Amino acid sequence: MARKWQKEASRSYCNEKITNKGHFVVYTADHNRFVIPLQYLNTTLFKELLRMSEDEFGLPTDGPITLLCDSTLMSYLINVFERGLSIELEKALLVSTVD
Repeated sequence: MARKWQKEASRSYCNEKITNKGHFVVYTADHNRFVIPLQYLNTTLFKELLRMSEDEFGLPTDGPITLLCDSTLMSYLINVFERGLSIELEKALLVSTVD
């Protein structure tokens, strides 16, 4: 699944916006833009966010990747990823995000 999203991230709308190498762009449901490191695609939590997005919107073909979460949650998740995501916290976030 991560490879599919890496491929989409590399050729989708994010190429129209300048991003750092090793990053891709996502938008939240409230239309805020985030530049995300590709390494986040290896986390179960981010994979679940992408799966939920795919279920809701399908794979983007000519537009941005849009996640179902709002910018407040995305900012929090980025902060958690930067500090180091423990397995216990990831499981708790998965439960709260999916519900």
